Amino acid sequence: MRLTQYTDYSLRVLIYLGLRDQHKLSNIKEIADSYNISKNHLMKVTHQLGQMGLIKTVRGRNGGIALNKAPQDINIGDVVAQTEEDFQIVECFQQNSCCAISSACKLKGVLREALKAFLAVLKQYTLEDLIQNEAELYFLLQTEKTTKK
Repeated sequence: MRLTQYTDYSLRVLIYLGLRDQHKLSNIKEIADSYNISKNHLMKVTHQLGQMGLIKTVRGRNGGIALNKAPQDINIGDVVAQTEEDFQIVECFQQNSCCAISSACKLKGVLREALKAFLAVLKQYTLEDLIQNEAELYFLLQTEKTTKK
């Protein structure tokens, strides 16, 4: 199983914002600079995270983004399930499979079970779990520490 870059960036944005005071706005440029990733990609990611209700976006000169929920209320499994385009990890998961052995193949069931286990593990964690090592993350992201409220 491999997550898309889109999901990776979604989780990174949430980690960054999870380290910040929910009342202090961040901007896409500072997040992109901290991770050394594309600002354009993050614009798409933050738009969807806003639509999902995970972050709030404020437009305008003094605008920015911040978490819309407490870190303990953001489930990692839910984020992954909503940001991944599809979980069709092999052709036989698709309805129009061209695989000659699809109807009798046992691998399909094994892979479906593995996918369920993967998602079940992710469902056990929240954003709060991912930011327990705050001091190290602040240092690595070179972001200012703000008091969380």
